Amino acid sequence: MFYEPVRDDHGLPYNPFKSICVPRPIGWISTLDLQGRVNLAPYSQFQNIGYDPPFVMFSASAGDQHSPRNARQTGEFVCNMATYELRDAVNITAQAVPADESEPELAGLEMLPSRLVRPPRVARSPVHMECRYHSSLMLPTRTPGISVEVIIGEVVGVHIRDDALTPEGRLDITRIRPLARMGYLDYTAIDTVFTMPPIGGARRRLSRGLEGRPLRSATAPDDAPPDPPAEVRTGAPAGAASDSEERVAGGAAPA
Repeated sequence: MFYEPVRDDHGLPYNPFKSICVPRPIGWISTLDLQGRVNLAPYSQFQNIGYDPPFVMFSASAGDQHSPRNARQTGEFVCNMATYELRDAVNITAQAVPADESEPELAGLEMLPSRLVRPPRVARSPVHMECRYHSSLMLPTRTPGISVEVIIGEVVGVHIRDDALTPEGRLDITRIRPLARMGYLDYTAIDTVFTMPPIGGARRRLSRGLEGRPLRSATAPDDAPPDPPAEVRTGAPAGAASDSEERVAGGAAPA
């Protein structure tokens, strides 16, 4: 089949577009407004867009939403990792509620203070990225008076709970089970991971980029461990650790 989005002539009972770019990680964004009120909302138009320094983006449409406005006005936000274990809380915080109504309270979520920015973090989330607002990009829509705002922020601090790491020092994705959006009303959780090392003459440089090492390390001696064999790893969710069991990176002071 072929269709033109401007004509919406796919002839299907449901629009397929959001089921093509999948799975999409969920940016569970916490912000403060100018009155100091906490807002927490999930955004599936979310991704990292650079790694030295690291940048992330999330986008929102349908008018003046709280999260992008708060990030733009205060210059700060936090990305909390959404997981399968927290799926119901994520769904609760997706509701459209007035600014003076607290999404964390609605979802029964404890919030923790951040280190370098003012918005708090979701205590039960295993990974948090503290971000400083960088810029916004406005995209047009076909609905008068509504645009899509893309919020870009620089990651200045990263919190990782200790039980979210493997003994080898990698994020234990099959234990965390990050939540991701599919199309329609569908979600998925990551529970299978396979390794596929790069090949060819630029293998070492590509490995550094895929890992996300700082670009400045490209000229340093290659101290990366040998490429692991291709493998498939599966896992199951684990119980939450205490709030104090975390590691902090990105310039933050030790716990």
